[in-house]
Amino acid sequence: MDLEQVPQEGNATLDGQRKLMYARDAQGRVVTTPSRGWEAEEICTTHAVDALVEQAAAAKARVLAGSASPLEYWMYTRRMDVALLSQTSGFWQWRVRRHLQPQHFARLSDADLARYAEALGLSVDTLRKLP
Repeated sequence: MDLEQVPQEGNATLDGQRKLMYARDAQGRVVTTPSRGWEAEEICTTHAVDALVEQAAAAKARVLAGSASPLEYWMYTRRMDVALLSQTSGFWQWRVRRHLQPQHFARLSDADLARYAEALGLSVDTLRKLP
């Protein structure tokens, strides 16, 4: 993309901030330039956030019904999925999926709960229950 084509439409999800983009200048060199974003990006980001909010609400209902652990709710409210929680906590993905089940979550050690709590930016006490 040429320097003059860098979108400057504005993006509400950036909250007035700018982001750095790469573009080609008049001499053909790749340079960095600030961008205010564009409408298509805003729409995609908003849809993704809405999907995560819906997943968190569904997870909360499953936790209240006893078919999921609070870990699932907190994972979605922190805008994570199994793969990202696995990477940040250091657990294998299959173990994260297992810990989303209430019977396995209830048997987690304090050390394992602490790993999840740190990855999610929560205290262990908060992790154990819903807000």
